[in-house]
Formats: sequence, C-alpha cells, structure tokens
Amino acid sequence: MEHPYSDIAFQQAAADLCRYGKIMYDRNWSPATSSNYSIRLNDACCALTSSGKHKGELSAADILVVDWQGQPLSAGKPSAETGLHTQLYRRDTNIGAVLHTHSPSAVLLSQIWPSNLLILQGWELQKALTGESTHLNAVRIPIFDNTQDIEQLASDVEQHMQQHGQGHAYLIRGHGIYTWGSDIHTCFRHLEALDHLLQYELQRRQLGLATTTE
Repeated sequence: MEHPYSDIAFQQAAADLCRYGKIMYDRNWSPATSSNYSIRLNDACCALTSSGKHKGELSAADILVVDWQGQPLSAGKPSAETGLHTQLYRRDTNIGAVLHTHSPSAVLLSQIWPSNLLILQGWELQKALTGESTHLNAVRIPIFDNTQDIEQLASDVEQHMQQHGQGHAYLIRGHGIYTWGSDIHTCFRHLEALDHLLQYELQRRQLGLATTTE
C-alpha cells in the first residue's frame, strides 16, 4: 500500500527539521543526541527526528514518519518520547510542529523550581507567544516529573490540558521543554522567546528576587 503522506511534504519537513536542528544545536539547546523535533505532514502522521541522532549533524536520512500511535511508516527508529509529540497532534489539528530541547535554562529551572507550575508575568517578550497580547497576562507553564514513563506522562499532560487549557509549553524536571506552534517557524519563535523568558526567571531567582505566584 502506498504510504499516506506526500513525498514533497516529507522532503520539505525533513529539510526544515535539519535546518532548525543545526540552529538549536548551535545555540546549545540540543547537545549531542538530546532533543527531538517533529512536523505534521497531514491528519494521520508527522515527520520526526530518529532516536540517537546528533542534532547538529542531521540529514534527511535521520528523519522518519510516524502515525498517531507512534508506529513508524518509514525507515528509522522513533524517539522514545514520540508519544509526547503524537499526544499534541491528536488533540489539536492546528498544531503543525513540536520542538523539545534541553537548553541549560529549561533544564536547570525545571529542576530547581519549587512547585509544579511556573508563571511568567510582566515580561514584554510574552507577546511573542501566539495569542498573548500583553505582558500583564499570566503565562502558566506546568512542570512534570521526569518519570521516563512516556505513555503515562503523555496521559498526564493530556489530563492537565483538559483541566487547565493547552497553554504554550510544559517543562519536564531536569529534562527540558516542549513547545508547539501552527508551523515550524512559529514553533521556533515560541521556543526562542520561552528560552529567554526562562533565563529571566532563572536569573531573578539567582538574585533572590520574588517570583510570580498565584
């Protein structure tokens, strides 16, 4: 049976994932083989970085296709965290890309933050996130424990989103950040803005200044 996605769409997605992968590696957000990235191809599958690939040296051969059950539709080994990507694609057809990185600010802040919720408020850069029109809004980023049980974690993320809204991103303790957008360019904008916002909060905490709480 012919594969259920366009070769042209896959080739463009693979090129974009390789290009952005190099950018994120160069910014120290995705050291060595850490991180995983994906782009929706259609309503049934996405292009995803293969497991164990160096993110600064990605090629089209390092990108595979998986369906919403995480089953590969092309050659390659899916990331162990594939289920965290497919959970987002299944719940919202407007999500066109998902990026997960291990930047120092995301990893460190997620590890030391004293609660399971980080609130960003008062920063002008919040307006780089789709739908945010003022720095006065509270941007809530949940933090989940790094249990390594991806199926359960995906379920926990879905349950949280059903109860509190989808938001813009979430953190995994000592692990990194997941964010999403309507396409890879929007998703990268979110990631770039969020990394700066996390740096602000990390430095504010290091200075002993009060953080935003509910």
